[in-house]
Amino acid sequence: MGDSEELWENLFISVKKHNKATFEKEKLFLKRKAFIKIFGNHDLYWDNDPLAPVSLMQLYGQRLKTHEGVILQTLVNNKTLSIFLTHGHQGDLQSDGNWFSKWFVSDIWGPFQAYLRINPNTPANNDQLKTDHNRIMYQWSAKREKMVLITGHTHQPVFKSLTQLEKLYDELEKAKKANSTKLINDLQKQITKRHAKGDIVPDFTIYKPTYFNSGCCCFDDGDITGIEIENGSIRLIKWQYNSTGESERLVLEDSKLEDLKL
Repeated sequence: MGDSEELWENLFISVKKHNKATFEKEKLFLKRKAFIKIFGNHDLYWDNDPLAPVSLMQLYGQRLKTHEGVILQTLVNNKTLSIFLTHGHQGDLQSDGNWFSKWFVSDIWGPFQAYLRINPNTPANNDQLKTDHNRIMYQWSAKREKMVLITGHTHQPVFKSLTQLEKLYDELEKAKKANSTKLINDLQKQITKRHAKGDIVPDFTIYKPTYFNSGCCCFDDGDITGIEIENGSIRLIKWQYNSTGESERLVLEDSKLEDLKL
């Protein structure tokens, strides 16, 4: 979903040197024609640098086109459902805009803030901007017919237009109605943990299940979240380290595409 390579803070030559194993795995998808590379605001290099095609050839051993977004289409109950995937910086004037702003952010501002170790006010590390940006993405997607929007950018997982924290509040209300004391206590602990991490509740009081966000692959505890679409289902998944230090996959949310009722 873009920002696969952190090219604001690192030179391409360094990224290439330290991520050889990752690129080899990606080449396996490329060999079976199952690899689509989307760029974000932190890897605009792939879109606006004249040397980008050469760099991509060095990484993958063949020509590769990068995309700002892609639309997948499938049939749900004999009707076409479009799944629009893009990084999500679009519409953020600090990260997107005309060719000049793209060049300035990628080639001037990025290296400058990296050199001075500036902590920029971006959705990735500002909870209010996460909320605002998610709301913008949701409002845009809610106006589309038979379309699901999946983005990244904010580092905050969203499933069916609800953040993880909102989902916990929703489950808490159901647990209270069922007088399930154990579940209430467990949910309250999880909510407290989310608040401690800085999550706040956006005002999604009325929503349509049109917006999803893949989350982040660089959480401070090593966890990775992502979106899977397989066999007519869409899932929010998380990879985390278990007690033995091995990586394991958890399904956080799961829904049939036909149940979205778009």
